[in-house]
Amino acid sequence: MILKENPVGTELAMSNINVEEEIDFSCEPYIGLEFDSPDDALKFYTSYANRVGFKVRIGQLYRSRSNGSVSSRRYVCSKEGYQLSSRTGCPAFIRVQINASGKWVVDHFQKDHNHDLEIENGNCTPTVQQKGAAAFKSFTEVSRRPRKKLLESCNESSGPMGIIDFKRLRKEELEGQFRTEPYVGQEFGSPNEAYQFYHAYAAYVGFGVRIGQLFRSKNDGLITSRRFVCSKEGFQHPSRVGCGAYLRIKRQPSGKWVVDRLHKDHNHDLGSEREGRPKSIPDSNILAEEVDTGFVNGDLFRIDNYPVPRGTRQNHIKSDWYSMLLEYFQSRQAEDTGFFYAVEVDNGNCMSLFWADGRSRYSCSQFGDVLVIDTSYRKSVYLVPFATFIGVNHHRQPVLLGSALIADESEESFAWLFQTWLRAASGRQPLSIIADQDIAIQRAIRKVFPRTHHRFSLWQIKAKEQENLGIMGDGFTKDYDKCIYQSQTVDEFDATWAALLNKYGLKDNPWLKEMYEKRASWVPLYLRGTFFAGIPMNESVDSFFGAILNGQTSLVEFIPRYERGLERRREEERNEDFNTSNFQPFLQTKEPVEEQCRRLYTLTIFKVLQKELLQCYSYLGFKAFQEGSISRYMVRKGGNDMEKHHIVTFNASNLSISCSCQMFEYEGVLCRHALRVFQILELREVPSRYILHRWTKNAEDGVFPDLESWSSSQELRSLMLWSLRETAAKYIDAGATSIEKYKLAYEILREGGRKLCWHR
Repeated sequence: MILKENPVGTELAMSNINVEEEIDFSCEPYIGLEFDSPDDALKFYTSYANRVGFKVRIGQLYRSRSNGSVSSRRYVCSKEGYQLSSRTGCPAFIRVQINASGKWVVDHFQKDHNHDLEIENGNCTPTVQQKGAAAFKSFTEVSRRPRKKLLESCNESSGPMGIIDFKRLRKEELEGQFRTEPYVGQEFGSPNEAYQFYHAYAAYVGFGVRIGQLFRSKNDGLITSRRFVCSKEGFQHPSRVGCGAYLRIKRQPSGKWVVDRLHKDHNHDLGSEREGRPKSIPDSNILAEEVDTGFVNGDLFRIDNYPVPRGTRQNHIKSDWYSMLLEYFQSRQAEDTGFFYAVEVDNGNCMSLFWADGRSRYSCSQFGDVLVIDTSYRKSVYLVPFATFIGVNHHRQPVLLGSALIADESEESFAWLFQTWLRAASGRQPLSIIADQDIAIQRAIRKVFPRTHHRFSLWQIKAKEQENLGIMGDGFTKDYDKCIYQSQTVDEFDATWAALLNKYGLKDNPWLKEMYEKRASWVPLYLRGTFFAGIPMNESVDSFFGAILNGQTSLVEFIPRYERGLERRREEERNEDFNTSNFQPFLQTKEPVEEQCRRLYTLTIFKVLQKELLQCYSYLGFKAFQEGSISRYMVRKGGNDMEKHHIVTFNASNLSISCSCQMFEYEGVLCRHALRVFQILELREVPSRYILHRWTKNAEDGVFPDLESWSSSQELRSLMLWSLRETAAKYIDAGATSIEKYKLAYEILREGGRKLCWHR
């Protein structure tokens, strides 16, 4: 749901001011600021906008995937976007997100505008620095102290409003009663100045500070941002508790350093750090270019295969994750000879990680034709950038094909990740990929999977549609949906799209231009001809691990939760295997085709075919063309002259059939239209080419009827290897349950060895 575009004025923001007296409308927004409701946040931001000199629009809202309730709202500058000539694409916005206590908390704040501000009467109003109890919320109770207001008027030469001039602050002031708090958008002249400020703030509040990661430009190697963390960040020492408090500064084109990320909450008591702390401010040269970035000694790690040194990049994986995960990888490799892991190396630093156990790698050989790359961690502020590679098994269940931690969202990082998955999957390229539409991901997919059809993740498409369609009106939305979802041919889509742009005067709209250029990656018409294992186009793919792994999962909980979630999914698959092997669905027709498919398909896929077979009885078919062995039929639903007909083409020489609805190409199961033509032609069985092995009961067994689908002998050998390995693993597990079964299994192996001439 998107609210209509409507600039919000002071009257809206202040109409209920007497009801919300606890809101401090005089302060500037900052991350962590709390409100009782999103309306309170809107009132506050509008009041702030009136003081600063801009107007506010209501932007996107986001809903929970679990219950559909609104989870966050976004309020933007009225000049955001480019839909009108008066807009400049202004990036300024504030976003509030509901937390577990029901409060709405500012989690994103972009202060800077790309246009002139219009302050009333040409004067700037003194701005009160952030203060009050809300600014010092912690996981534990913290003693409160009265604050002094720090005001700066516009005729002072100290710089922008709310900026501290360190040249005018004495060290005694920083060491004593501190007078302000950090906030996103705060400027400093240098990293040293920012560190001194944060150090003084920490001394006042009651915690210690460590120098964290630094990030460099890929172009010139210069430092672009620095991170200062609480001394209890991480778990490398018994005194550390994984505290998430930090401040990050980023270099601006002007040479200034601006706070762009800030987390104030600590997960430990404050105040104890004061005792025994040196009372002096850090030396001005404490931040040298060679500051350690928190990388753990590379000797601890096994670097798999091909480290690729490049220019230093940023890394969103905390160093303590490497040692914990690599220890886990090595223990798993000792238990599972098929376990694979790899670490990306950049200038000697560990970056992204990838891993897949033997079961996942075998699933790659069977169900790796459709690959879903789930990077949903990017939707919110996750502690760790965890991504999964998901396939669809023969029961239409999600199956894990690999897992990863992504160091940064660069083309290099994604390309390495995809190449590594390809090695783990024995080199077989997928037919299709569902992944986000970011430029870095698109380029990496084109580089590593040049023959694969990339389909954009639905959540990104819907988010952009909500952001843009809501301001274009209901009429446009209706015509847009008709164009996207009802076009049957490429020519029809192109004509309808052009008419849509002309009707609403949107030929130069940048969002629509981009979406048209990328139409092959999201418009259903262009996707129907590619195999996607029937993954619906109008539904987002659910997370493989669900709520077991989320954005707040800590390092110590990650591995046990990961294994618990993986085992739960595999238990679901075993249950479906059991049901398919032990239960038979009822036949509802006397068609030999139905009996054939019941014998071959899994329960889930048979139900899909059975539904199409039952529906085909209500369709009429007419031969419209015949030339040699090629015949063409028009098929439509009986009693409904308005329904569009479908064209079914049949080749009698090789029993091949195709339908304009392209259900088989997309799902791998024949449609009702093709089945109706089979009835007309009195064909009693579905040709073997239309029974995909991946949908059959023995999809995971060592039977491969469609050998021609394997592009190389190396891929086929890998498939045979994985099939034998999985079968042997089950055989060994059964044989090791008792001494009697062990003796029987051993004798069977010896007999098999003689037949295979092991000892020749």
